Amino acid sequence: MSTVQGAGVVVTGAGGGIGAALARRFAAEGARVVVNDIDAGKAGAVADEIGATAVPGDASRIVDEAREALGGVVDVYCANAGLASGGDAFADEDVWAAAWDVNVMAHVRASRALLPDWLERGSGRFVSTVSAAGLLTMIGAAPYSVTKHGALAYAEWLSLTYRHRGLKVHAICPQGVRTDMLTAAGTAGELVLAPTAIEPEDVADSLFEAMAEDRFLVLPHPEVAEYYAARATHNDRWLVGMNRIQQKWEGTGR
Repeated sequence: MSTVQGAGVVVTGAGGGIGAALARRFAAEGARVVVNDIDAGKAGAVADEIGATAVPGDASRIVDEAREALGGVVDVYCANAGLASGGDAFADEDVWAAAWDVNVMAHVRASRALLPDWLERGSGRFVSTVSAAGLLTMIGAAPYSVTKHGALAYAEWLSLTYRHRGLKVHAICPQGVRTDMLTAAGTAGELVLAPTAIEPEDVADSLFEAMAEDRFLVLPHPEVAEYYAARATHNDRWLVGMNRIQQKWEGTGR
């Protein structure tokens, strides 16, 4: 895309999986990329591979350093780092707190640092890796599902509040993607996500299609739109269906 040629792009959680695929795609399209990951070794490896700059560390606190590495301007910020926190209503408080901090507050903190410059310039692009769990839900993962709903809500709020001032926002909402996060989802992931899992590169392709169309929702699994519509228009029927999946999962011994 000509719109990212020479652009300054930051991708968090880019040491592997979707983040690495996004970083590679932006670099291939001519962007100047900052690769962030909490794992410095992984961030450095991806950065070396694509001719980018590694800025490791806490994704919610690296905007200033990333901006400096890009010569003072961030054009695109991909808030991709996330925690796939499993557990039910009885998950420990620290599990809930960590999921909230990484999956929601990291986006809030990044936008606080980015918005003043973007609004002054009248342009900027915020990409939030949400997951279909933010539109729907995920069995066996209450902290993840709830905080991904929060990430979607925040991305929507940013879009409706600032789009007339030049901010473009995209929410990436895939189902299963063949990454370490899918493996970590265990039997629930095997039941719900693995059968239709796609490659991280497919997610990057979907983002670039959405950017070209100036479209908020990025749905690498198009069927998610149908599920989302069913959830909204026949909510109880949808909940009954999801409960059947829950019961099937419980029947596997989890």
